[in-house]
Amino acid sequence: MPPLPPNTARTFFGWHVVAATFVLATFGWGVGFYGPPVFLYAVVARSSWPVALVSMAVTVHFLVGAVVVANLPRLYRHLGVAQVTVLGAALLALGVLGWAIAAEPWQLFGAAFASGAGWVAMGAAAVNALIAPWFTLRRPAALGLAYNGASLGGVIFSPLWIALIAGIGFAAAALAVGSVMLMVVALLSLLVFRHSPESLGQTPDGLAAQPCSIKAPPASRTSLFRNRKFLTLAAGMMLGLFAQIGLLAHLFSLLVPVLGEAGAGMAMGGATLAAILGRSFVGAVMQVSADRRLVACLSYAVQVIGSLLFMMAAGEAGASLILGIALFGLGIGNATSLPPLIAQQEFAPAETARVVPLIVAIGQAGYAFAPATFGLLRSENIADVTGTALFLCAAAIQTAAILCFLAGRGKT
Repeated sequence: MPPLPPNTARTFFGWHVVAATFVLATFGWGVGFYGPPVFLYAVVARSSWPVALVSMAVTVHFLVGAVVVANLPRLYRHLGVAQVTVLGAALLALGVLGWAIAAEPWQLFGAAFASGAGWVAMGAAAVNALIAPWFTLRRPAALGLAYNGASLGGVIFSPLWIALIAGIGFAAAALAVGSVMLMVVALLSLLVFRHSPESLGQTPDGLAAQPCSIKAPPASRTSLFRNRKFLTLAAGMMLGLFAQIGLLAHLFSLLVPVLGEAGAGMAMGGATLAAILGRSFVGAVMQVSADRRLVACLSYAVQVIGSLLFMMAAGEAGASLILGIALFGLGIGNATSLPPLIAQQEFAPAETARVVPLIVAIGQAGYAFAPATFGLLRSENIADVTGTALFLCAAAIQTAAILCFLAGRGKT
């Protein structure tokens, strides 16, 4: 067998992995992350079940995902990356179909169990796990490109779900999207995800091996929970995503009375388009030596302003509402992509491989309760049709996330 060609920018397979992971993230977030807010609205409209009940199903979706993502490295070792990714897509497709046809609450919760277990194999930890073996020096750029697929998923799928459900019905829409998703993910797994740098005779970044600047031995999971940097990173990520997902889960239904269904779908798509711009801007201007915790704080500060502008809009379609959607959207992508990059900067490579799934699992376990919590907040404030309480709560929690990131700065 002839030797493989030397690594070059042209032949380096890592960029094919980035492109494939971009597509994977588009489906993963478009169906598993941005889908539940629309599913919540569609299920309530179809069944007349209480908002708080359906919000609990969204909570189950994310909570089950938290359990699975914490064990994702173990699943990869036992089943293989490609196989786990295809299995996740199949479970997500099956779960979404269950959301569409559930006739009883217990069936809805069963569907949420399947969709939650499946989507994390196409979520944040999965994207990081697929990219990390291929990139070290250029990992921020590679992750930024791959995670932009997550935001594109919101741009495409938020209005697409509305159009499909209105046009052909929820069940047909779920079947069509799920079938296409499963076929695409199976093809990507066969052609791309089954490969590793070692199997192709390549090295990270397509370059000669680089010495690591952090030489600490890998820490145990127990010692990580005594590490200030780990705790503040996990707490900051969890709080920020709690506010973000709690608000996003209800934002569509809050915007419908103001903008109509089509307008609300376009607004949600616009927010995720802003997420692409926000993540791309950070990736372009952030230096390798930059304090990534401060970058995360600035991103959350922009979202706090957006939440307050939502509140100032007071349920009226105007400049405050549009600007609020834009500013809140700018931070959506960074809330997912910056924590793994902070972990890369603060922990040794062996520790990073353990830290990233853990912070994602902790974050998801926390924010899993956000849709239900915000749903209860809406139920307790029935007269508050503008969602003022929700927006104020989101701003306060985002501020707490900023304080967590600041608390972890400096030496451990």
